[in-house]
Parts: sequence; C-alpha cells; structure tokens
Amino acid sequence: MVAFSHRDPGTSEAEWMRAPLWNELPEITLDGVTRLVVIAAHPDDETLGAAGLIARAAQQGIAITLVMATDGEASHPESPTHTPAELGDWRRREVLAALALVAPEARVVFAGLPDGRMGEGRGETLAEHPLAQQLAETLRAELTEVTERGSALLLSPWRGDGHRDHRVVAAVAEHVAEQEGIRLLEYPIWLWHWAEPSDPAVPWRRMFRMRLDSRERHAKREALNQHVSQTRPLSDLPGDEVMIGRHIQEHFERDFEILIEPQRASERSASLGHEFFDNFYRGKSDPWGFQTRWYERRKRDLTMAALPRERYTSTLEIGCATGILTARLAERSNELLAVDAASAACERAAERLTSLPHATVQRLSIPAEWPEGDWDLIVLSEVAYYWSAEDVTAVLDRAVSALRPGGTLLACHWRHLVPEYPLTGDQVHHIIRRRLDLNRVVSHIEHDLLLEVFVVGDPISVAAAEGLIRP
Repeated sequence: MVAFSHRDPGTSEAEWMRAPLWNELPEITLDGVTRLVVIAAHPDDETLGAAGLIARAAQQGIAITLVMATDGEASHPESPTHTPAELGDWRRREVLAALALVAPEARVVFAGLPDGRMGEGRGETLAEHPLAQQLAETLRAELTEVTERGSALLLSPWRGDGHRDHRVVAAVAEHVAEQEGIRLLEYPIWLWHWAEPSDPAVPWRRMFRMRLDSRERHAKREALNQHVSQTRPLSDLPGDEVMIGRHIQEHFERDFEILIEPQRASERSASLGHEFFDNFYRGKSDPWGFQTRWYERRKRDLTMAALPRERYTSTLEIGCATGILTARLAERSNELLAVDAASAACERAAERLTSLPHATVQRLSIPAEWPEGDWDLIVLSEVAYYWSAEDVTAVLDRAVSALRPGGTLLACHWRHLVPEYPLTGDQVHHIIRRRLDLNRVVSHIEHDLLLEVFVVGDPISVAAAEGLIRP
C-alpha cells in the first residue's frame, strides 16, 4: 500500500480533538509583524494551512506576498479529461480567487517549478538542486526590501508532512530565512491525515496555536471552496477523483490554526560518523555476531525470502558491514555494489566476496557521498538508525531517484532502543512509510525487528508474476 494516500480514511478530526495537549500550546500573534511572506508547494497549501492567519494579517494592514512554487499540475496524473497544463492553469486561477477572499491586496508570485519534481537529482545541498536554488532566488527577491528583519515573518509547509515537495520547499525557506535573519514558521497539512495524536512524529513541543475569529474562519472556508479541482471530482471517470475529501477538509475547519517552530540544526540528532564504526570494528572480527548467532542467520533468511523478485539486475547494499548478507544478495543479483563507511568493514567484506567477481565493495559515507548508477534493488539493513532523521530522508530521496521504475527498496532494522543511535528502528520505518513515492508490498513485524519492502510504482504481485493469478 502507499505510505499514505488522500484516499485513506486517515485519523479522524474527532480523534485529534480528543488530544489533551491543545490547551497547553502557546498562542501566537502577529504583533510587530509588518511583512508576511507565505511560500506554498502547491495551490491550496496556503489555504489549508494558513488562510486564517493570512486573513488576520490583511486586516492588520500587513504587507503580504504569496510565493507559489509549483502550479500543482500533477494532482491528477491519470486524469482522462485534463492535461497537466490545463490543471496547472486551473489551479492558478483557483489560488488567485481564494487569496482574493482572505487578502485582496496580497501579491502573488508564481515560480512555475514542475510539480512533484522538487526533490529530483542526486545532490543534497541546495546548490546541487537547480530547482530548489531557483526557488530560493525567487523567495530571496521577495525579502530584499525588508529593512527591519525582525518585523518579517516567513511561512512554509512543514518539512515533516511526508510530501517531498513540502520538504524541499521547507528546506529552501529555512535556508533563506537563516541567510536573511528572518523568523520562519511552518504550517502542517498532511500531518493531520497520516499521524495520530500520540505519534512521536507530532512535534507538540514546537507547536503554536492561533485562534481564529468567526470572520477569519468564514474567509478560510470560502477560500477553500474556490479550490474546486481538489475538493470535487473533475468528472465521474477513474483518475478524476476528489483529492481533498470531507474527511481531510474537516481538519481545516477548526477555530484555530497550528504553526510549528523549526528545530534548530544544533538541536537535531546528528548522524554517527565513520569514526564511530572504525572504533567499533577495531580488534573485533565479528562485532555483531553475524556468523555465530542464529538470530542473525534467521534474519538473513527472512530478508532473502521477502524480496519479491527471484533475481535483480543491479543491487546496491548500503551498510554492508562484513559482507555476510552481501554474499546472499549477490546470489540473486547480476551485479552488486556494497558500501560502508568503515574501512575495516569494507576490507572484510571484500575478502568475503573474492569468489564473486560481479560483487564489489566501496567505502562511502552515505548520504554525503553517493555511488553512480541506477539500481533495481537497494537494501538498507541495520543501518538507517545511525543517521539523523534529516539524513534518512536524504537517503530515501536519493534512493528513489536512483531506483529504476518498479525497483525495490528493502529496509530491516532492530526495534530496541540503543542510546548511542540517533533513531530507533521504528522511527526509521515511520519515516519510510510516510513517503508518497514508495508502495509497501511486505511488512514483517516482530518484537525485535521490522522488515519491510517497498517498490517504486505499482505494487508487485509474486503470484501474478508466476502466472498463478491474473494481474
């Protein structure tokens, strides 16, 4: 299944309203703000997440600019009645009509970047992403006239929303805000759909609440009604279904809006560096007991059984350790590249694979470094909890870009807490499941481990591939 979909029932608004923490959230006002710049990934993001705040800013005479990153032309990729260009034109008109109801004097800037492709490419820094860099320049141009930096407020989608475009837009906003010395707040959208109040991904401690009066709520409701292409079906044909159904709209009919203070870079858990692993391997031939523990042998058998294809053309294993699983993967791969950050691990893995000329080992520090090539299978086994949440997301972005259509991503991780590690296995898999560009086809959950398999594109049916059922 998709990590989350607008078609899923999601978490009900009633369940969210039963959360005990709402009244503990600090209130936020626009006191002292003279310039508001709102950046959105798609037309309707700003309406869903911040229309009430925008309406208040307009009533207070605050200068407002909306920067629209994309035209949202990819909202209905399988529409039989509308081309992407037609959808983009339609959604531009919708956002102009919506903004006219909440802030008639606001300025709108359309960046015109391609919808759904904001995170494409192998680079991770903004400088390596031409689309993100272009958006940064557009946003920076809107802030050049701000003379009192403390009086400006920048809003962006929340980076943890689970949508790649939202994450990239938030990263651009953070980059520009830091350079310009401007306060940034983020508005969540999909969080209310895929998360639950008790979910550890919900950043309660960094949330602010803005209560909306009746006029602001009315303006927001009417603005949302302008986004017809999203709130109603384009037609009765398959591919033209409604994108923002009533179960989603209910989250945005509250008498308040939520903004999130971004976590400072210094506060984020850092990924473990290669020094940690070099020290760990020093003087140990089998530090994790890969060769001696039945637990490890059984886990390798589970891993191999979970792969939905009998053979893969090219495989990338990230975090190969001493290469025991690598050798098993090589049996099912025409070509295999295994990488690890530790020199000792790479040496031992290379020794183990000497009889397998189609398998090579390379020392790389993922995600700062990334190998060239495209892959049918990428394996993340007992490695992603060594990274920060930001680096896990970066690895997934690169992995999805490097996987061929229909390619497989396998993730397997220990579930118990290790204080030295930035993340737990559960947190890693939670990040993976939130992706819209990965479909989960296998989920194996035990007390000790999580093993899940995802594919890029349509889910794989092994029975259909074997001719046992009709596809």
